[in-house]
This record gives sequence, C-alpha cells and structure tokens, in this order.
Amino acid sequence: MSIADIKKTTEQKMMRSVEALKGELQKIRTGRAHPGILDQVHVDYYGSMVPISQVANVSLLDARTISVQPWEKGMGAKIEKAIRESDLGLNPSSQGDLLRVPMPPLTEERRRELTKVVRHAGEEAKVAVRNLRRDANEHAKKLLKDKAIGEDEERRSLDEVQKLTDRVVAEIDRLVAAKEAEVMAV
Repeated sequence: MSIADIKKTTEQKMMRSVEALKGELQKIRTGRAHPGILDQVHVDYYGSMVPISQVANVSLLDARTISVQPWEKGMGAKIEKAIRESDLGLNPSSQGDLLRVPMPPLTEERRRELTKVVRHAGEEAKVAVRNLRRDANEHAKKLLKDKAIGEDEERRSLDEVQKLTDRVVAEIDRLVAAKEAEVMAV
C-alpha cells in the first residue's frame, strides 16, 4: 500500500462518515414535516418488519403534515399503529385509505434536547474521523518502519492527513451548526 492509496482510502472513509452524519441529522425532526422522518419506522408486513416507504407512498401535504398512502387496503391500521408506537411522538389520523401525520410544534425544552442530540451525533462523527486519521498515520509509520518510504514522505503524509482531517471536522461542525439553527428556529 502506497501513501497515495492510504490518503485515498482515508478520504473516502471520512466522506462516508460525513454522509452517515447527514443521514443521522435528517432523522432528527424539526418543526417542519419531512418524509424521511418515517424512514426509521418499521411496520409488520406479512411477518417481516419493513420500512413504511416499502409498503406505502410517503409524501408531504403541506409544511407541517405528512401523508401516508398504503398500497394495500389492510395496511392502513398497521402503519398507523407503527407510527403511533414509534418514539417520534407523532399522532396520525386516518381518512379512509389516507393517513395524515401532523407534526406537532416543538416546545423550547424539546428543542434544547434535540440540539444536544445533534451535538452528540456530530461528536461521534468527529471521533470516527479522528480514528481514521490515527489508522492512516499508523499505516504511514509502518511503511517508514518497513523502509518502503523515507522520513520526508512520512512527514508529508502525516501533514496531508491532518489537513484532510481538519477539513472534514470543519465540514462536520458546519453541518451541526446548521442543524442546530434549524432545530432552534421557531
């Protein structure tokens, strides 16, 4: 494995960590409705647990209401029960085949709790990035020890990995700050 390979794989893994953080932040609800909020809710479909998006059409009716249109007649009650029992604090109402899921406004206390959750997710992403940096640095030091590279190349590699880490951590901080602002906006 060369220095270029180490940098490339480290950068790819760090970008995957950032993408995972983005996905995690999307699940954290704000005052606005977002169809992705229901992605983590699973419903019993003929004996197996599947996401709601695989048994129904999930879309937005307006800024504060999600509509869930089951593809099969009997699924409406199961989907409604699954949403109600999820830890999202949502209360769907049934209108024939269509389920309406209104998003209740967040209290100030709940907003503060959600910002803590956002910060925690950001900190976990930073820890993952720092672990990737450590692994890359260990690979470079091993190459130096095996005399595959010189000390100058190893030093340059460590510097470049540190710059990459700083850039990714800044991106994580930016995502966390944006999500905090979104959660705290009334």
